[in-house]
Amino acid sequence: MTTARAELLTRQLDLTWSLFEYYLRDLDDAACLWEPAPDCWTVRPDGRGGWAADWETTEPDPAPATSIGWLTWHIGYWWTTTLAHCFGPGAPAREEITWPGGADAAATWLRGLKDEWRAALLPLTDAELDSTDRTAGLPWGEETALVDVVSWVNFELAKNVAEIGLTQRFHVRAGAADR
Repeated sequence: MTTARAELLTRQLDLTWSLFEYYLRDLDDAACLWEPAPDCWTVRPDGRGGWAADWETTEPDPAPATSIGWLTWHIGYWWTTTLAHCFGPGAPAREEITWPGGADAAATWLRGLKDEWRAALLPLTDAELDSTDRTAGLPWGEETALVDVVSWVNFELAKNVAEIGLTQRFHVRAGAADR
């Protein structure tokens, strides 16, 4: 039996995800790798057949612009980490969470994370949502109730999806200007 709070949280997730699907339908590799500004953070071939994301432990101020590839990696990074800490044995190191190497692969990866997250949320009781047991291993969420972490995931996803939509719009306009 699903609780009203778990249903509300998954409805918020579904609403945000529907906007993401809107952007994903036109996303291609060129848009993922387009750099909207000099010195932006992006994803780059790592020389071993994979892709690594630009990263600094202390985020620069001001924060750099980001490519859509980096944003999709970032979503995958924080979602993998959060899922693994809250519903698994713990997360892999950041360097082990790599971008899958293209728009279609990134979309498939993120859809899988969303489906896994959604399925993990639906059976939660109010007591489980209010507990800190599942969040104890999070490097940034220790002593935070799971409901607050779930709310953060929904908010962070909405923010990242909005950034992807805006960057995609800039990419389209930049391409039109090049013609």
